[in-house]
Amino acid sequence: MNYTELDVWKYSRALVKIVYLLTQSFPKEEIYGLTNQIRRCAVSVPSNIAEGIGRQSNKETIHFLYIAKGSLQEVETQLYLSFDLEYISEQELKTTLEKVISTKKLLNGFINYYKKL
Repeated sequence: MNYTELDVWKYSRALVKIVYLLTQSFPKEEIYGLTNQIRRCAVSVPSNIAEGIGRQSNKETIHFLYIAKGSLQEVETQLYLSFDLEYISEQELKTTLEKVISTKKLLNGFINYYKKL
């Protein structure tokens, strides 16, 4: 299976771009704080999906998919924090959370698919 053809990987990759564009306007003092953290977590999602697909067993694959899911939860939390700190607008939060939720649904479906193999 080629991970680059997976919708869940494509969606999570698109989320990375959204997060990077969104965080460009964060205060400069956050570059080593929230900006770095949310970007690292966003990058972790497609990276762990890819690593999981490259593993030898379904158990290992599922493990990495759950790591990706955890990173996605972190991104979601950090988006709320960004809103709380007034770094992003309510509309930016809503739009980005819609992408997170879509990715989460795809990831949950993919995990369930692998559990049945």
